[in-house]
Amino acid sequence: MAQAIFAGGCFWCTEAVFRSIAGVSAVESGYIGGATANPTYKQVCGGDTGHAEAIRIEFDSDVLSYADLLDIHMATHDPSQLNRQGNDVGTQYRSALFPLDDDQRAEAAAGIARWNDAHPGQQAVTTIEGPATWYPAEDYHQEYWQGEGQRNPYCLAVIPPKLAKLQKGFAEKLKG
Repeated sequence: MAQAIFAGGCFWCTEAVFRSIAGVSAVESGYIGGATANPTYKQVCGGDTGHAEAIRIEFDSDVLSYADLLDIHMATHDPSQLNRQGNDVGTQYRSALFPLDDDQRAEAAAGIARWNDAHPGQQAVTTIEGPATWYPAEDYHQEYWQGEGQRNPYCLAVIPPKLAKLQKGFAEKLKG
């Protein structure tokens, strides 16, 4: 299994998107890119640790590529918003890619360029960061949409539009 780490706003929302994709075997919410060891949700939400809310994806590279995942990520959040996604504001909600090797780093740059080319007049502010230490989020954040999230008004407002974008642009990549 290969891995990818992406940040693009609330991890509850990005996790929900990637759990729907064929070839993805696991999605874990967590924190990356900051200076505090073993940060808590409260610390990260305070914006002082430097971490981003992110997801770590395990995927079968025989089913889909890192480039496929990048294109889905860039299409299901707004990579042109600096340090925010919708009402979530702060560096902890930045659009960022955390490549795990040189090949992913090159693909990350190519993915940002593809998005920029497809969106004339807009510019992605997505950063390519790392290497950085991954910290899993607390247990209650994992698989949030499948449980508590479907009763959470915030999630109900944000996640279904992301899933609609996924369905519209990447229906062939969805789990059957």
